[in-house]
Amino acid sequence: MEEIRIGVYVCWCGTNIAKMVDVEAVAKAMREIPGVIVAKDYKYMCSDPGQELIIQDIKEHNLNRVVVSACSPRIHELTFRKALENAGLNPYMFEMANIREHDSWVHTDRAEATQKAKALVAGAINRVRWHESLDKRSVEINPATLIIGGGIAGISAALEIADAGKQVYLVEKQSQLGGTVAKLDLLFPHLDSAQQLIQPKINRAMNHLSIQCFLNAEIREVFGYIGNFEAKVYQKDDLETEIQFGNVIVATGLKPFDPSKIDQLNYKRLPNVITSLELEEKLLSGNLVMDNGKDPKHIALIHCIGSRNKNHHEYCSRTCCNTALKYSNQIRSAFPDAAIYEIYSDIRSFGKGCEELYTHTARQDVMFLMYDQKGEVPKITEARHSEKVNMMLEFREQLSGEHVEVPADLVVLMVAMEAHENAKEIAHAVGVSMCGNSFYIEKHPKLDPVATTTGGVYVVGSCQSPKDIPDSVSQARAAAARIMADINFGSVEVEVTTAVVNEDICCGCQTCISVCPYTAIHFDAEKNVSVVNEILCKGCGTCGSACPTGAIRSRHFTDKQILSQIEGLMSMQLQH
Repeated sequence: MEEIRIGVYVCWCGTNIAKMVDVEAVAKAMREIPGVIVAKDYKYMCSDPGQELIIQDIKEHNLNRVVVSACSPRIHELTFRKALENAGLNPYMFEMANIREHDSWVHTDRAEATQKAKALVAGAINRVRWHESLDKRSVEINPATLIIGGGIAGISAALEIADAGKQVYLVEKQSQLGGTVAKLDLLFPHLDSAQQLIQPKINRAMNHLSIQCFLNAEIREVFGYIGNFEAKVYQKDDLETEIQFGNVIVATGLKPFDPSKIDQLNYKRLPNVITSLELEEKLLSGNLVMDNGKDPKHIALIHCIGSRNKNHHEYCSRTCCNTALKYSNQIRSAFPDAAIYEIYSDIRSFGKGCEELYTHTARQDVMFLMYDQKGEVPKITEARHSEKVNMMLEFREQLSGEHVEVPADLVVLMVAMEAHENAKEIAHAVGVSMCGNSFYIEKHPKLDPVATTTGGVYVVGSCQSPKDIPDSVSQARAAAARIMADINFGSVEVEVTTAVVNEDICCGCQTCISVCPYTAIHFDAEKNVSVVNEILCKGCGTCGSACPTGAIRSRHFTDKQILSQIEGLMSMQLQH
């Protein structure tokens, strides 16, 4: 049996950890634990000098296990695994203790935080004794890519990949490409033409030799795993097409909120109450007249319809404020003498050039009025006794504290953006998770914002969260770059910390199949046992916890490893 030789490294993380944890005391305490050969502290373990310290110690002291106590493993576990590889050690002979998010950042007592850090690191040391070497696994990549959604994000990603000479299947449920952008007139903040932006991209995508466009089409289910997916494209004429591909980009976008859910707005009951997208239709046609054929003289734009409202959507839809400012400028150009009211709950005009748009709009004789931020939108009623206007808006103006009435010929509702009705079906088809607002969840909001926990599946554009065109295009190109890197490399590494079935004790109950969130387990009827597809498996451990006979073991998360970690934690606590 090999001698256990462990190196322990405690990170200061600048002052993020060291201000609350006595890192020197932690390192000193760990030197007393059997099997620990070296225990050191350093200001930034993730830095190049920090990694080099680990590499040199592995070689000099013949270490065969390494523990780093620092920040979240989600941030730097791969960094340190790579350091072990560079030193000639299997990367899975490593364990990380989180003493920043789990300790320093949540404590106010330095002594207690230091003791907790000692316990966390002791637990990691006890666990790493039972680590096993795991071999890397890779799969070849089919160079074709499926893109679901033909809006600005989907088209941008498709063109990036197709221009590199790789096959793209672009699936759009509508009869034409372009998504929401194709329905717009001008774009904030510089009032550029949306059509001049999107139409050339649509034409290129439709005529590109490496892009096969499917219109009036949908994907119901995707089978396979990263590098080797397959699916059927269903079109409205019942035409079915089978396709094979290596990666998936989901770019399904969002849809406008239906304001008829809010009774006091009287949408669809009063003819001149319209949504922001209905105003875009008028602007595109060049016809801003009301239903009676007259030019509007009093125009009110109401912000946050369905957004930032506990009764509907509490999130901000991001683009509404800037779009409303854009409308005020367009309306002012069309009707120089009209009275324009921006009725808002809170202006959020962020983005390059957008604060300048806000300032410019305020100088166009536009009146800004603030309504209740708790979500009580203005009440719109018919002005029965007025010959000048046909509607009246009533609300409490927050800055003045007065109850006000605003006259209007035309009311524009700046509606929220929300997930499509079939968002859940798409999520199930491609194997991605959803948040409470039905947006698709990325792998990591800061470090991996376009990938998902399902290998080979990416989410871009507003289906991941409301965003403007520059952010959508940036995400699309980021996902395309990630995919092209894998395609050019020819293969991709897949998860090795997967589940494995002990066929000798599997009872064939198939409980594991019903609970697996990645559909990575199937049943072998001939052997009467469950079988894990180790390419699809993500090592989440759900099957192992549900198995009534203990037949499924999760590599790198065995019972022995986890129980040993608990024993290590408790031993340090008992000493305290």
